[in-house]
Amino acid sequence: MTDQDFLSQMFHAAIAAADPKIALKGHLPPKPKGRTIVVGAGKGVAQLAAAFEDAWGDPVEGVVVTRYGYGAQCRHIRVLEAAHPVPDAAGMIATQALFDAVVGLTPDDLVIALITGGGSALLPCPAHGLTLEDEQALNTALLASGAPIGVMNMIRKQISGIKGGRLAIAAHPARVVSLIVSDVPGDASAQVASGPTVPDRTTRADACAAIKNYNIALPPAVAHSLATSPEDCPTPDDPKLKRNIVHVIASAQKSLEAAAAFAEKNGVRAIILSDAIEGEAREIAKMHAAMACAIRMTEHPFVPPVVLLSGGETTVTLRGSGGKGGRNSEFQLSLGIALDGVKGVTALAADTDGIDGSETNAGAFVDGTTAARLRAKGADPLSYLSQNDSWTAFSTLGDLFETGPTGTNVNDFRAVLIR
Repeated sequence: MTDQDFLSQMFHAAIAAADPKIALKGHLPPKPKGRTIVVGAGKGVAQLAAAFEDAWGDPVEGVVVTRYGYGAQCRHIRVLEAAHPVPDAAGMIATQALFDAVVGLTPDDLVIALITGGGSALLPCPAHGLTLEDEQALNTALLASGAPIGVMNMIRKQISGIKGGRLAIAAHPARVVSLIVSDVPGDASAQVASGPTVPDRTTRADACAAIKNYNIALPPAVAHSLATSPEDCPTPDDPKLKRNIVHVIASAQKSLEAAAAFAEKNGVRAIILSDAIEGEAREIAKMHAAMACAIRMTEHPFVPPVVLLSGGETTVTLRGSGGKGGRNSEFQLSLGIALDGVKGVTALAADTDGIDGSETNAGAFVDGTTAARLRAKGADPLSYLSQNDSWTAFSTLGDLFETGPTGTNVNDFRAVLIR
């Protein structure tokens, strides 16, 4: 087995741990006297909905929305598709369909909210006189800002008619049980998909402070709305949410533990650094490279063979124009530059939903020869990095890691193998 094969199998062990059929076990509530309505959003929600149908049985109805190309066949639950990471008109239609599904319910009815990462973009619902174009412009500004996901979602929910617990409020007086596949650092359930059924205590004032702190250039209409809107999001102690329950059924930590178990079974010690690493992808890569080099050269604090595992969600501040690639590919390109000439180190970084950024790869492979092989092709690794063009770099080398949609999403997976 090559080191790339070993890392690939670790990735797939992590994905298997977040398989919807496994994740749902032990989290299904008692059946209600009335109807069972399923609503949901996210890049892995269609597969989660199909697994829920199998586990729940009849009768069940409802609607979920996922990214284009991420659908799955359900018997009773409608699966709609919309754009990600920048919302589109199909997302507006899907958002309304979710609201329509929870109209006129009674205390005897049960709403199952299936929420996975990616739902923020898939549920556009501009409030306070804003338009879809305003929400699109906001998403574009947030994605380019380098702000962490928690900050982005805090801002999104303050200008939304569905996020921040508003869908759960709309479902009252029915009981809402939220089953969440977490893709956020620390598994804060209110942050996943900006919490359509799970509120938190952040306010417009908090959002405005974060915007100033991260120097985010908001679209004028959004800035005006935040400054003048008379209301904050619902809070967790809202009486209409009193009967609601939240379960995080899959997370990065559980998947990293499964990957670690695979490594240990195959004779490689596994160290989970953290499941909640945030920061600039290129800078986090340098940290991983420094640890790998220290282990390789000094056998301290760990004796090789060892694999360093981490998760979370890094960010990319856009510096170039027209570059291709996501945060995992950018992490890898920076890692490859930092490991230039270092022997015995191979790494994989990939998004667990199967898509890194806007291209078709989940991530990429790197080793100590990556930078030299780029230079041998007449390419400058640093130039690719400065232009946020990591996808082109790894495509040139044939080192892209492609899986297709995985049917789940527990955020980034990073594995650095030191022999």
